[in-house]
Amino acid sequence: MNFPTHSLSLLYSLVPGQFSVCRLPPEAPIPQWALGGPFVSVTRTAEELSIVCPTANVPDGVQAVGPWVCFELKGPFPLTQTGVLASFIQPLAAAGVAVFCIATFDTDYVLVGEEFAGAAMEALHAAGHEME
Repeated sequence: MNFPTHSLSLLYSLVPGQFSVCRLPPEAPIPQWALGGPFVSVTRTAEELSIVCPTANVPDGVQAVGPWVCFELKGPFPLTQTGVLASFIQPLAAAGVAVFCIATFDTDYVLVGEEFAGAAMEALHAAGHEME
């Protein structure tokens, strides 16, 4: 089945700092160390407590992957609008840049490994996206 591709030109910014993606047991309380910084995301499922927070906040012994850089798509976007995230991550996938995405009510955040930040920005620029 072929689906139409969306090509939106998006404005984005870089959230300051380095970030880590952490995994805790599903029953773990939300730790205080996770809650400070310019960007934090906490998601609980039956299988895990997943936290994205500044790398500097993560204590030794916590299962974490990073550092990542975080791009903020400049919304807000209506929840009914299609193709926003696809337009942003398609050029990254084509450039071989892995992503970790987080959606909020107003917008989307896309994290990429810090070592791929330059390649990511080149791919985004070539696709017509503009950094604020």
